[in-house]
Amino acid sequence: MAAAQAWPDHPTAPYPTFEDVFTALIERDVDRALIPIENSVAGRVADIHHLLPESGLHIVAEHFQRVNHHLLALPGATIGGLKSVRSHIQGLSQCRRLIRELGLVPVVAADTAGSAAEVAAAGDPTEAAIASSLAGEIYGLVSLRAGIEDADHNTTRFLIMGRDPIDPDATQPTVTSLVFRVRSVPAALYKALGGFATNGVNITKLESYMIDGAFTVAQFYADIDGHPSLRPVRLALEELSFFSREVRIMGVYPASTFRRGGA
Repeated sequence: MAAAQAWPDHPTAPYPTFEDVFTALIERDVDRALIPIENSVAGRVADIHHLLPESGLHIVAEHFQRVNHHLLALPGATIGGLKSVRSHIQGLSQCRRLIRELGLVPVVAADTAGSAAEVAAAGDPTEAAIASSLAGEIYGLVSLRAGIEDADHNTTRFLIMGRDPIDPDATQPTVTSLVFRVRSVPAALYKALGGFATNGVNITKLESYMIDGAFTVAQFYADIDGHPSLRPVRLALEELSFFSREVRIMGVYPASTFRRGGA
């Protein structure tokens, strides 16, 4: 649904895993890849931060998708007769209130649409799925309740990946995404980020995650406002590089109108 909204005039190609999506783009089976990175309710989408730096691909755009979940079940099933509900871990996390309200047993599935397919195939009226209305139409399920997400702002941010980087107009709202590892010295992160404060560059996202089994090396993912060619951004990145072992720009791309309250 997100891909259809992002590219209404182009066909979509589904793949079973994020790794397969990246491979399809690298091998030129597709021209663009749409990858979810975070949700406004459930937070980070697992694995993406590890896959992005190693893919060799570039972020070329972003897309924000309002997520409306449905409680799907077999025709004839009732809410009172349900015992379990299956969905992707993100779908379950985004609908915690309803699951608690109905006393359902949550079952983690590979994805939301796949959980709808599994419920349809099982033929058990006590099982439900949390998925989209489109998934219900495809697999012949009925919606027992619509809009079951915990928050009205339930939105997923997607990154649009390409094989080659782009260079957007620096005078327009721009996002620069990067990963970096700071040096192992006291206050290294504080010093590394100081350049953004002194140069007035806004950091809209900053996350850390471990990259070795010893839990001693953290890599950071950051989104910042502005194009690297702008002097404040350039100076901030120079200071970041001085206190970091590695800085890698993952993409420079136009900021979505969603960030400014647009559609």
